[in-house]
Order: sequence, then structure tokens, then C-alpha cells
Amino acid sequence: MAASHTSSSSTHHQILQTKYDVFLSFRGEDTRNNFTDHLHAALIRNGFVAFKDDETLERGNEISSELSKAIEESNVSIVILSKNYASSPWCLDELAKIVECGNKKKDPKVFAVFYGVDPADVRKQKGEDFERVFAKYEEEFKENQEKVLKWRAALTRVASLAGWHLQDRHESELIKDIVKAISKRLNPTFSSDVDGLVGIVSRMEKMNGYLEAGLDDVRFIGICGMGGIGKTTLAKVLYNTLKDQFEASSFLANVREVSVTRGLVPLQEQLLSEVLMERDLIIWDVHKGINLIRWRLCRKRVLVILDDVDQLEQLQALVGNHDWFGFGSRIIITSRDEHVLKSHGVTNTYKVRGLDYVEALQLFHLKVSKGKQPTDYRVELSKYVVNYAGGLPLAIEVLGSFLCGRSVEEWKSALNRLQEAPNEKVLKVLRISYDGLDRRDKEIFLDIACFFKGKDEDRVRKKLDSCGFNSDIGIRELLDKSLITIVNNKLWMHDLLQEMGWEIVREHHSDKPGKWSRLWLYKDVYHVLSKNMGTDAVEAIIVDVPEMTQLEAKSFSTMSNLRLLEINNVYPSGNLEYLSNNLRYLKWHGYPFNSLPVSFRPEKLFKLNLCSSRIKYLWKGIKPLKELKSMNLSHSCNLIRTPDFTGVPNLERLNLEGCTRLLEVHQSVGTLKRLILLNLKDCRNLVSFPKNVCLMKSLKILCLCGCLKLEKLPQDLGEVECLEELDVGGTAIRQIPPSIVQLVNLKIFSLHGCKGQPPKILSSDFFLSLLLPNKNSDSMCLSFPRFTGLSSLQTLDLSDCNLLEGAIPFDIGSLFSLEAIDLSGNNFVSLPSSINQLLKLKIFCLERCRNLKSLPELPPEIVFVGAEDCTSLETISPSAKLSRSPNIALNFLNCFKLVEDQVSKDNLAVTLMKQWLLVYAKLTTLSNGSYLPT
Repeated sequence: MAASHTSSSSTHHQILQTKYDVFLSFRGEDTRNNFTDHLHAALIRNGFVAFKDDETLERGNEISSELSKAIEESNVSIVILSKNYASSPWCLDELAKIVECGNKKKDPKVFAVFYGVDPADVRKQKGEDFERVFAKYEEEFKENQEKVLKWRAALTRVASLAGWHLQDRHESELIKDIVKAISKRLNPTFSSDVDGLVGIVSRMEKMNGYLEAGLDDVRFIGICGMGGIGKTTLAKVLYNTLKDQFEASSFLANVREVSVTRGLVPLQEQLLSEVLMERDLIIWDVHKGINLIRWRLCRKRVLVILDDVDQLEQLQALVGNHDWFGFGSRIIITSRDEHVLKSHGVTNTYKVRGLDYVEALQLFHLKVSKGKQPTDYRVELSKYVVNYAGGLPLAIEVLGSFLCGRSVEEWKSALNRLQEAPNEKVLKVLRISYDGLDRRDKEIFLDIACFFKGKDEDRVRKKLDSCGFNSDIGIRELLDKSLITIVNNKLWMHDLLQEMGWEIVREHHSDKPGKWSRLWLYKDVYHVLSKNMGTDAVEAIIVDVPEMTQLEAKSFSTMSNLRLLEINNVYPSGNLEYLSNNLRYLKWHGYPFNSLPVSFRPEKLFKLNLCSSRIKYLWKGIKPLKELKSMNLSHSCNLIRTPDFTGVPNLERLNLEGCTRLLEVHQSVGTLKRLILLNLKDCRNLVSFPKNVCLMKSLKILCLCGCLKLEKLPQDLGEVECLEELDVGGTAIRQIPPSIVQLVNLKIFSLHGCKGQPPKILSSDFFLSLLLPNKNSDSMCLSFPRFTGLSSLQTLDLSDCNLLEGAIPFDIGSLFSLEAIDLSGNNFVSLPSSINQLLKLKIFCLERCRNLKSLPELPPEIVFVGAEDCTSLETISPSAKLSRSPNIALNFLNCFKLVEDQVSKDNLAVTLMKQWLLVYAKLTTLSNGSYLPT
């Protein structure tokens, strides 16, 4: 928000050029010691400089010239017309001068007060007080009738202007009205030209919804937003618009700055002086000021605005509670820190947003070309500036004013400079909020500015917490101070705030990136690592290296305080003998060494991610890493065995997917009581699994899919009570342990493509373990005696398991929580009728069941049936009601034997099955390797 100050600026300039605000013209013997004295005092109390001749003129001066100069140097003249006013030639000369000066101005500010006289008598010079006097003047000035005519014209002119007639009114009420009118007329502090403020109307409308100025309750309203967003501008316009609706008002500007440089007492004095209209009010200390404010203002309907508050103590000392003010009062507080407002109990806060593109462009044109739209190459450059400013009025005003009157070449040069470093004036305002943060919150802000803008909030929090920054309170503080926002669980900040963060990192060593605390650009990382320029000042390096780059391995030896390292495609020359033991997060895709350095013992390491084809082993022996929560060695295709996990007791996630040469997992993995996820997908050479899995009491996700040589599961697998997802598809497992029925929390279970091998022991008491020969082929099939026990199971994948007729037990209906089942690619002829007892079932997949001949009654909640390529399917149970269920998506493509009228033709169009595509994703996540269902 910004103003086009054509008329208001000229008025303000005129006020600054004059010596007096008000000139008082009066007849001393009538009003000097009563009305005029009271009016003069009221004007002084309200901050106006008023001329009153008996106080200002010195003896010996030529009165007429002093008076003329005082009149000329005054903004407003108030003529107090009393009974004896016209009897003084001095007063009439004074009046004639006032009218003469007024005639020279486009906006003459002359007011009349009719004190005990009739305005009509003054206008026509009639009545006892005026007619007799002017008859005398006609005789006295026979040779100078022009003077008398001038006096008459002046009285007629003044009596015709706006003014006040005392009549039966109390003088105090009249004086109050006069002061209010003068305040409104002069208004030397703020412009009320709302039309000249870009974007102000919509923001005023929103604020009016909070204010509801006509109601009698006392309200505290906050205005919050980042620096330069327009909080103060909005507050000034509100003040200027609303103050006349209240008994008294006060605008306390720059509260933050004043309280730091002068303390809170001057602000208390200003508040009381402006509201009570008392000058020279002295307060000895803050506590006495609090009591005085409470006592003197509790019955007054006031408008108070506190601008730029940053501490709770300021609010407590100035506007402590609602009962400090009279009914109908409104207290408006602007602040960059929303937490300060909340702490004081301010429940209604308007968060000021930046200008939209159209508003921003309009403001820029106002500043750069007085509202005229550029016609040359500046049009495109204007768009660049507006996009760069990101809707921040301060930046638009500063840049627009700077570019005003400059050539296209100068514009280009200035904008090129902006790409290197932001404008100093803008940075100065924005940095105020940053400087108010504590040390750890500053670190969080700089980390987000350099690395984490647009990143997932939860993941960033974990990284920050690993560095000891306590992100919960830190991110809340940045949000309250409008330094960041969170949109769709991602962290964002204004581009200019991000640039400010970059400048803070660079400020003391602009051309020496090796001395910066953070490195986020490839060119700077390359400079530091290729020339061994790193120092202990470097705390974090996070960069995406676009191509294979060879750097000096010894460069890391000088960065002893490195806490975050995330790089890829970097191949240091020589051996890596040192990495900072201060590291909390290490991610190095394509790590080019066989193992970690022997000296690397980062006791506070939180996450280790080394996906690399070079790694053969991670470390030898036991390495104490008690803080390590996540280890990702996926696709490390030369990794033969995992390290000893004894020194990593708090590990929660272990990802070994795609480690195709991995032969065994160290037995110590079974001691990881806090492990939640273990991913061994596609570890094709893995032949054994730790036997002490029962100790993994927190394990929720276990993926063994694609472990082609894995033949056994631990017999005590059922003791892992927390297990929710189990995928053993594509393995060579010979038997499933009976204890699996104890997995009461199991929600997703996949045996996709698991055709089985001959068992060593046959039993009818364990689940998924009985293997019978397939009479039609050399392969084997799975048969299930019972499903009882898996009461939480939601998704079951038995596709491509070579299931024969009767292999699926009748009590499949006991899976009360089942929502999706995939039986595709099997050889049964029919299905158990108990399927209709699966009341929560929504997805039923039967593709490529080429021996299936009939489909039983289906559950009522079913939304998709997929039976493509069921070439033997002939009948569907009438009770399935498919033809009368338009909300069911069906796929019966290539079901050649199916009678056409059993299914509504409208349901056969698989291409329109958007609902199916959404829900079917829950099943396909299993085969795609994602272990958290959508």
C-alpha cells in the first residue's frame, strides 16, 4: 500500500512552511481572559502552535508589521466576533489582512466565532453593536472611505463563512468542536486521501469487519505482517478515518524504537497528553503511568493505535486491559510478531497480505512515472521488478523511486545489480525482525533461507532438531514474526526475506565462501572444495551437483564444524581420511569410497544416507552412534554384509533395498528395539534373516519382496506385535511360521508371485503353510486352512500364487477389516460364498483367473470388480446386483462366456473408472514398492 500524495503532500508541505497553525483575532476587553484564553489553551494542549498577540508581541515593535507577518505565517485564522470587536480599528485592520491573505489562497482557512453577536448583524453591519460604530467611522474617515469599505467587506466576507454561534451553548462544548474542526482541517500528521492508496480499500473493508466501531464493547484488534507489508499505512488511514467518531484519540508511532531509545514513560505521557489534551504532563515511572492511564481513561470512549509493537511489556504498560478504557473504545496494535498479540489476549488479528500483481504494477507506475504506464522496453522491466518485489509495497516504492527518471540502460544496470544483492533500504527494514530473534531461531531462519524453502515441514523439523535447534518453538517464532509461512505442509518465505538470509551469511566475507556458515550454490561449493578453501566456519553444505565433479578429498579436513552435508556426483581425489564428527545429517549419493573413514565417529549423527555402488562395508566392529535414527544404503549393489548395529540402539528406519549382493543381515539387527521400518526389497542374494526378530518390538513395516533366495522366516515372527505391513512376495520361502496368526495389527499382507516350494512339515494348524502339488503343472500352490486372527488386515495380495480350487478357505469372511483383495493370476474355479461377509470390502481384483467360472454374491460396499481376461467366467450370482449398481466400476474385458444382460452396459467402460483408479492405488502400491498405502 502506498499513496499518490499530490494534494495531501502539497498541504503537508504548506503546513511545514508556516510558523503558526492558528492565528486568533479577538477584542481583548471582551474575551482575552475568558473564551479566547480557554480556546488558546485547548489548541496548545492538542499540539497546535497558536498565535495570541498579547503573548507574542514585544514592546517597541511596530505592531502592524508584526501582525501582518503573523497572519501570513499562519495556516488557519479564527476570528472571535464579540460586541466590541468592530469598535477597534486595530481588530478591523487585522480582519482585513486575514481576508486579503485568504483571497490569495486556493483554500482559505478562516473561521468565525459569533460570541454574543448575531451573524446577520455582522454580515450587514446592523444592530446596536455594529451600525453605531460604522456610522462613527463614516464621519471619522471621510477622506479615507476606502478603508471603511474594506472593513465592511471583510466583516461581510467572514460572516458568510463557516463558523460557530455561541447562543445558549456551553463554552467548553463550543471550544471542543472548534479544536476538532481545526484538527480535521489541518491534519498535519496523516493524509486522509484514501483514493491515493493502492489496495487500501479492500484492506479497510476487512478491518472494519473487526472494528465494528458502532458497538459499545471494548475491542483490541491486531494488524500483523512482515516488515514493509503496509501495517503502518493501514493503521494511519484507520486512525485518520475513525478518530472523529471517538471522544479522544492517540496514535503512538514507532513504539519499538521509542521504548528502546527513551523507555516506556514517554509513550505513557504521550498517550495521556493526546487523550486528555493536557500539555506538560509528567510521569515519574512506568507503574505510576499504568495507574494514571487506568484512572483517567476508564470512562472515555477512545481510539488508541500502537504502531510497531514488539514486546509484551509495551502493551502491559500502555493498554493493559479492556477495563482501562470506556465503553466503545477501540485499541489497534500493529506488530510483526503475532505471538506478542496473542500473549496479550488479542483474539482478532488481521494479517496483511502483499499486493496482488495488478496492484503492485499500479503502485510501481505511480512511483516510477507518476501513474503513467511505460511505453518502451521498460514495460518488460517493470514486470520483472514487480515479480521481484513479490507484492511487498516497501520494495516496490523503493525500487520505483530509485528508477524514476532513469534511462533504459540505467534500469537494466540497476536490475542486474539486484540479482547480485538486494536493495539496502529494503534489507534494513526486513532485518529488524531477524535481529529480534534469539541465536537458535536465527540459525533456523538461515537454514530455511539457504536450504529448506519449499521443503516438507516434518522432514525439515527432524534435521533442525538433530542440530539441537528445538524446531517446534523456533518455527513457531518465525511464523509469529511473519518471517516464514507454511502452505500444504511446506515451508515458504518471501523471496526478499530469503535474499536477506543469503546476505546475512555472506555479509562479513562476501568474496570468501570458505568462511561462510552455509554453502548452497554449486559454484561456491566447487570453489571451496576444489581449492581446499574450507574453514571451521562452514556448518552446512547442501547442493545438487549437476554433473560428475572431482574435488579434493582433503578439503573436508578443515571443516571441523560441519553439521549438515548433502551432496551428490562428487568424487574427491585421494583418500577420504576425515569427515566432521559434528555431522548430524550425512547424505552423499554416489559416495565414492568402500567405507567410511576410520576416524569418523559422529556421536550426534541423526541420519545417514549413502546410496552408492562403491560401498562394500560401512564400518568394521562397533561404532557408537546412539543418536542415529535413519540409515539408507539402498541400491548399494556391492554391499555384501551390513555393519554391526550394536552401537546404533535407537535406529528407527533401515533401508537396504536393491543391495543385490547382500548375503546376510547382521544378527544385531534383531536387537534394534526401536526399529520401525526394515526394507530388504530386491536383495536377491540374501539367504538368511536374523532369528531374534521377536526382539524388534517396534517394527511396523517389513519388506522382503524380491529376496529370491530367502527360504525361511523366523518362527517367532508372530511375536512382533506392532507389525502392520508384511511383503514376502517373490521369495523362496518354504513355509510361513504358524505364529503369523498372532499379528493382530497386520493391515497389509502380500504374497504376490509367491508360488512356494515343497514343505518340510505339513500341518493344518498354521496359517499359509500347507503346500500341495499342482496336478496340472510342476509348480506348487498355496492352500489356507484358516484366516482367524488377522482381524486388522485391510489389504491382502495373493496374486500369481497359483492358488487351486479350494485353496481359499471358507472363513475368509472372518477378515472383518479387509478393504482390498487381489486374487489375480490364480487357478481356482470358484470362490467361497463367505466373501459377501467382508462388509468393508471395496476393491476385488480377479484379473487373469482363467479357470474361474462363477462369481458369488458380493459385499454391499464394493466399488470395483476387476475380472479382465477371466475367459472361463460364465455366471454371476443374481444376488450380486451388479446390473442395478451404477456406482460400481466393473472391468469384464475378454470375459467371452459372460452373458451380456447380467451386467449393465454402462458399467463395462473401464476407461471412465476414475473412482477405481483412486482406490485401486492402494493395492498397486504393494507391487510398486511403496509401503504406506494411499
